[in-house]
Amino acid sequence: MKRLVLAFALALCSLAATAAVNLNTATKDELVALPGIGPAKAQAILDYRSKNGAFKSIEELKDVKGIGAKRYEKIKSDLTVVGAPAKTAAKPGDGASKATDASPPQRMAKGAVTAGAKRDDAPSAKP
Repeated sequence: MKRLVLAFALALCSLAATAAVNLNTATKDELVALPGIGPAKAQAILDYRSKNGAFKSIEELKDVKGIGAKRYEKIKSDLTVVGAPAKTAAKPGDGASKATDASPPQRMAKGAVTAGAKRDDAPSAKP
């Protein structure tokens, strides 16, 4: 039983070790865990993200001061960019349609009553 628990724990650790670091949500500690990234470089990444917004691609990491091509090549397989900003929505009046996240309206069943509404054929509460 102990061996099974130990094997399970090791499997979880190996999964965590192979998980990619999201440049848009990573903490300083998560960045420091990357090979070749110390506290100063991690802080530079966080500062860049604060100043410029979310990373659009992992290649943008090369724009951070102190992250050169060699360092980037060494860590790029450990990185991901999730939650990058979507393309900006069309401004009203520019002729482009505006996308929404709203679901299509649901049709109500015939004779259904919405909250607070009265049906004409419902019995009256008055005597």
